[in-house]
Amino acid sequence: MIRLLEPMWLLGLVPVAALAAVYVWAQFARKRIAVRFANASLLAKIAPKVPGWRRHLPAGLLVLALAVLVGGMTRPAVDVEEPQERATVILAIDVSLSMMASDVDPTRIDAAKTAAADFVDELPEQYNVGLVSFAGYASVVVPPTKNRAEVASAIQGLTLAEATATGDAVFASLQAVQQVMPDATGELAPARILLLSDGYRTAGRTVEEAGEAAAAAEIPVSTVAFGTDEGVIELDQELVSVPVDREALAGLAESTGGEYYEAVTVDQLRAVYEDMGSSLGYRTIARDVSQWFIGAAMILLFTAAGLSLAWTSRLT
Repeated sequence: MIRLLEPMWLLGLVPVAALAAVYVWAQFARKRIAVRFANASLLAKIAPKVPGWRRHLPAGLLVLALAVLVGGMTRPAVDVEEPQERATVILAIDVSLSMMASDVDPTRIDAAKTAAADFVDELPEQYNVGLVSFAGYASVVVPPTKNRAEVASAIQGLTLAEATATGDAVFASLQAVQQVMPDATGELAPARILLLSDGYRTAGRTVEEAGEAAAAAEIPVSTVAFGTDEGVIELDQELVSVPVDREALAGLAESTGGEYYEAVTVDQLRAVYEDMGSSLGYRTIARDVSQWFIGAAMILLFTAAGLSLAWTSRLT
């Protein structure tokens, strides 16, 4: 789909339309004058045969060329996907006690570790990957690095703790992103936070505060609601229900421009990560195609000039 990067140039169509109107008016005026002052029968005998509609074609092509040229000045562009040369990915994993639930085989945390390790291993090697864990507080387990083995080992070493600080996990991830060195131009690599959680926030800053901070930093947070509403864990010899807070996770993704997913099996979680990886590998850019409009306008102008010379021996 074509979109205009500088639509204000469409105002240039006004003088083009005015020029076309003046031309039409001039033709009618010339015809009235000729009929009023000329002997029609004598004119038909002595005047060469007029080209008829052909004498208007060059003018029509000229007007069309000007309109197309105005279109080129609006900088029309099409959205295309291009591979990312580099990116920073922060994987934030919930390690609250609710991840002990076995509604996902074998347990939520074991399934999350397996899928997360596969995801990290399949990311392009030029990407930086960091790991954040969160329960009652959030911590950067591995700062962004290209060392996949280090991240994979840290994922397997995650341990569970009480409470769920979902908002703090986002703030810790944002801090981790800042540790990545900018490129030679001083520009930071594009970043994204991938947050997996299975429960309601019970500690730390709110999810809404975290969403505002991520949106201000222009870093999308994609979220995965992992587990089922039937999940339970045993605490102090009692069974405690641990449902998933889908609403909060979906709101966090929406407010930051990320994607929201639900997964209730390890295979579904792998599919979610695969989808995330494909979106990380490309970015959508606006490719300027104004040169095609300008080229078409030039062709129309040369055609108009050529026809005018061929049929009337004049350029006008």
